[in-house]
Amino acid sequence: MMSEETNYIMAIDGGTQSTKVVIFDTAGKEICAHTVKLRPMDLYGDSRAEHPDDDLWDSLRTACHKMFEKFHGDKKDIIGVGLGSIRCCRALINVDGNLVSPVQNWMDLRLSKPYEHEDDSVRYVTAATGYLTHRITGETKDTRSNYVGPWPIDPVTLDWYEDPQLFGAYTTPREMLFDLVDPATVLGTVNEFASRATGIPQGLPVVSTANDKAVEGLGAGLVNDGSVLVSLGTYITSMMVGEEYRSDTLAYWINPGATPGEFLYESSGIRSGMSTVTWIKDLLGSDAVREAADKGMSPEAYLNKLGAEEVSPGCDGLYTVLHWLARPTHLHERGMMIGFNGTHKGPHMFRSVLEGIAMTMKNHAQAMSAERGVELTNIIVSGGGSNGDLFMQIFADVFGVPAHRNEVNGSASVGAAICTALALGVYKDRQEAIDHMVRKRDTFVPIPENVALYKKINENVYKHLAEITDPVLKKSHEIFHG
Repeated sequence: MMSEETNYIMAIDGGTQSTKVVIFDTAGKEICAHTVKLRPMDLYGDSRAEHPDDDLWDSLRTACHKMFEKFHGDKKDIIGVGLGSIRCCRALINVDGNLVSPVQNWMDLRLSKPYEHEDDSVRYVTAATGYLTHRITGETKDTRSNYVGPWPIDPVTLDWYEDPQLFGAYTTPREMLFDLVDPATVLGTVNEFASRATGIPQGLPVVSTANDKAVEGLGAGLVNDGSVLVSLGTYITSMMVGEEYRSDTLAYWINPGATPGEFLYESSGIRSGMSTVTWIKDLLGSDAVREAADKGMSPEAYLNKLGAEEVSPGCDGLYTVLHWLARPTHLHERGMMIGFNGTHKGPHMFRSVLEGIAMTMKNHAQAMSAERGVELTNIIVSGGGSNGDLFMQIFADVFGVPAHRNEVNGSASVGAAICTALALGVYKDRQEAIDHMVRKRDTFVPIPENVALYKKINENVYKHLAEITDPVLKKSHEIFHG
């Protein structure tokens, strides 16, 4: 293992709502960080979602400069940069590396189909990681582990299809695609243009990661022992890892992992998941903000306090179905709160959303682990939502197993740093890197009476709500959309 003295790793963690840049030491301690919120998505009807202008790159430039203002070490001691960004996005760039059109976000329905070349100004079509790699290094390379969806890639070997018939079915010219490399591989070095734009030292190695969920799993310390990671992001999902690829799964799908030979198993999830929590906080509005300010608390902390102290588990029969953003194949879906009576107030609504998220993900994760034939033993919860003690206890009670969170709960940045440490030989393998760079913060133990209550609610009521309301919502969809 390389000496840890004065060596630092820079991690880029690009998400749907923000761009975060972090400097870690090689023991996984966060030295400094800065996050820049992305601009609101440009949404066009029910089909298109784009990051405006060149927002992924512009936010990265700003985040780097602000982060370096906080960094009191020597830039010469930074040994590499781990590059991570959102998955399932599409970037069309010209011969100079500039965007031809705004980056298509994963919510854009155009990404349900392969790219069709119609604009001669497009030289390359790539993922968000490929676009940023080209910006930073000038190389036409990308991690093979971020090509999830309609790309002409073999799901086992993770190489572009060599069979002309298989490749041709995807309508994307091969000369427009980048070369693929393994995660935890050096892509190139920071070029002069990127160094001037970001302040990152020129010549630093830039390391490939994977799709953002796989990087998050790595950074959370996820291993193949019955552990499940619940990722609380704009898209909420649960994940496991292993080395087996299958094409016949029903309760989960398989994505490339963040180290060679590893696969990420991902359950169904909740689209616009944590945005729903933001929505309910905004809906409760000024009253909650004012009350929180009077008590010297943030609105989030105030609502968590009320949700824990004034609302009993189960919210007296108020249930939330988390379909705020319908799936492309189920456009009739709508979010619902059902079971109101005159005693319900804002804190009930807030806690009901948290319980709905936990029960939805319990059902998805349980189906995944059952199909794998693996007993679900514990959960790790990552993302900003894991900062709430109320949410963590609800997860432990709903899942019925210990729920823990790590010291760094935005684990995609840690995963990017681990990939860099592996690529540069700081650690010999995945497990050694996890042992040194991932640390548990605390654990929430299930409360038996709450476990029993949530199980009764889930098995008898919650699991059945969507299937009962689906026929009515389909009729409603026909009225408004034909």
